[in-house]
Amino acid sequence: MSLNIAKDGRKRIVIVGGGFGGLQLANGLKGTDYQVILIDKNNYHQFPPLIYQVASAGMEASSISFPFRRNFQKRKNFYFRMAELRAIFPERKIIQTSIGKVEYDYLVLAAGTTTNFFGNKNVEQQAMPMKTVDEAMGLQNAILANIERAITCSTKQEQQELLNVVVVGGGATGVEIAGVLSEMKRTILPHDYHDLDPSLMNIYLIEASNRLLSAMSPESSSAVEKYLREMGVNILLNKMVTDYKDHKVMLADGSSISTRTFIWVSGVAGQPVGNLDANHLGRGRRIKVDSFNRIEGLEDVFCIGDQCLVEGDKDYPNGHPQLAQVAIQQGANLAKNLKRMIKGKPFTPFRYKNLGAMATVGRNKAVAEFAKIKMKGFWAWFMWLVVHLRSILGVRNKMVVLLNWMWNYFNYNQSLRMIFYPKKAKEIRDREEREAKMHWGEDLMER
Repeated sequence: MSLNIAKDGRKRIVIVGGGFGGLQLANGLKGTDYQVILIDKNNYHQFPPLIYQVASAGMEASSISFPFRRNFQKRKNFYFRMAELRAIFPERKIIQTSIGKVEYDYLVLAAGTTTNFFGNKNVEQQAMPMKTVDEAMGLQNAILANIERAITCSTKQEQQELLNVVVVGGGATGVEIAGVLSEMKRTILPHDYHDLDPSLMNIYLIEASNRLLSAMSPESSSAVEKYLREMGVNILLNKMVTDYKDHKVMLADGSSISTRTFIWVSGVAGQPVGNLDANHLGRGRRIKVDSFNRIEGLEDVFCIGDQCLVEGDKDYPNGHPQLAQVAIQQGANLAKNLKRMIKGKPFTPFRYKNLGAMATVGRNKAVAEFAKIKMKGFWAWFMWLVVHLRSILGVRNKMVVLLNWMWNYFNYNQSLRMIFYPKKAKEIRDREEREAKMHWGEDLMER
């Protein structure tokens, strides 16, 4: 396999990852004399803030995804390749990918994060994460299939395990999925499953610290906790999950919760790079960079977004929050610096401008913080809708999401609650198996 992109004398920038940061950087380099190559394991950009709505069967996956090639249709000197990064060799200015080697003049790592299971192998194998559209669709299938099974199972014990939902992690994703599942219990189960008692469905939200939404103010945390308790969510604070076995979530205090729907959104870690030396990694497996997002010790290699940890920022000694705005701002700043490089001008350091934070738990229930302004209730929820609608790529997607929200506001009876188990064609399965074997062979040769 080959990249099949000829070097044409222009400096080549290779961007690994098409999330918020990578996309912002690619867009920011429009009109420059660089040859830009974007590499991502998917052929689409996904919108993580709304993934929980896909998981709860409230929105189609295509509504929060947008193909890269469509976004860059009219760009000259821009190329997209669907591949995965395997290893980097900065001394030769080459990366190894699942489709072969790629030469670069400047490399930007922007691959984001993956779910952090904190070394618990049992939890990693059994829990359902919710970081990607693929995972959200898998979770959607599991939730719906478990409800269907609960109607026909033979024992009350199995039925209760199928109807108990345990969400681990009290951050924004955790409170949002707990809230939307609570609304699903209240509005969908009585209509779609009239022969099933909705009160049998229990939703648990477990958080190891003493409050939800620890990244926001105590006032916002209290408001969200109040909303969720009123919605019937069982909130367990200061509780740490230690294991999962025999369909039971095990807690550090010796108690357990029976469930077959075990959702893990408790933490993230930087997306690993096969052969990157551990000296370059900081907290949460994030890659350490300077104020210009350069990886120290690696010539012409940068890292932006959730995958990086900017050192030396006194306002954020533990790293910037892993939010979309940080990635977007870093991508924009690096694009400006790469343009300045062409003109022989010095780089400008990255300075994060905190634009606020928000989270929603249901209809008319949300919290939002902007500088000194704190909001909750309907207006916070309305602001959440506006901000997220503006950020979605594509006019069609914006319209679909808007119409979906308007319909759901008055009527929860959308027809998305179907169970699909996609199967890859044999050709694709065989090709992926061959690529995996080739990768290991090439890796051994490099060593």
